[in-house]
Amino acid sequence: MEGKLGHYIQLMRLDRPIGILLLLWPTLSALWIAAEGVPDTLVFIIFTLGVIVMRSAGCVINDYADRNIDGQVVRTMNRPLATGALDENDALRLFTVLGVIAFLLVIFLNELTILMSVVGLFLAATYPFMKRFTHLPQIYLGAAFGWAIPMAFAAQTGSVPMIAWLLFVANVVWSTIYDTFYAMADREEDLLAGVKSTAVLFGNDDKVIIAVLQVTFLVTMAMVGSQLELSFIYYIGVLVTLVLFVYQQHLVRDREPAQCLQAFLNNNWVGAVLFAGIVGHYAFI
Repeated sequence: MEGKLGHYIQLMRLDRPIGILLLLWPTLSALWIAAEGVPDTLVFIIFTLGVIVMRSAGCVINDYADRNIDGQVVRTMNRPLATGALDENDALRLFTVLGVIAFLLVIFLNELTILMSVVGLFLAATYPFMKRFTHLPQIYLGAAFGWAIPMAFAAQTGSVPMIAWLLFVANVVWSTIYDTFYAMADREEDLLAGVKSTAVLFGNDDKVIIAVLQVTFLVTMAMVGSQLELSFIYYIGVLVTLVLFVYQQHLVRDREPAQCLQAFLNNNWVGAVLFAGIVGHYAFI
């Protein structure tokens, strides 16, 4: 039983929290902005737990979708469904349980947030299948990860203003950046397996296109700061993000898989410093 529990933990990627953090930072940033620095305690707790639950559910359904592919990729060949440590029914049952937990969390919030959560669940459940139909699953991931942003505004204020959608667009761009780095590490094996991704689509133009997306993200976040009249503390976070993006480009200069994964992981700091800038602004104004 203890061994099987370990496989369930691995299936939910609770042993690799990077995905939780990449989802958590923009969610908390949106919540802090919506609440002008003082989020409701219950909303904060629900969204923090919701991030963990929904990211775990996304990983489970992702491995279910990729159960016949993961064994062909070195990085994923030891996942529980690929090795047979867990079967398809185990994954579907766990996904159902996590979905129920997510629903039990959201029922404590207002009606608008509950309605929006249905869209969030749909995006999370369908994202893993996009790589079969389009070379742009990274954009779909950005929408799935970013949906918590308008939900945070809905939960905190009862409405979804334009600034929430601007943050949502920024998150789609950012998710495309870091998930393309992730896909670059698997590009050769994905080509053999017939898996689609932005890394495959961009080809040798990948670094240039990512650089354009990085500039787009920085400009969008500067627009957020301008519209909200945020102080210089916030813009320090934007400046540090610029430095981090330059470092990421340095990491992937030779497109070595291990370095591409490092560039992906480095995006945790992007989310962290931007959130710190937002918290700092509201703490010291």
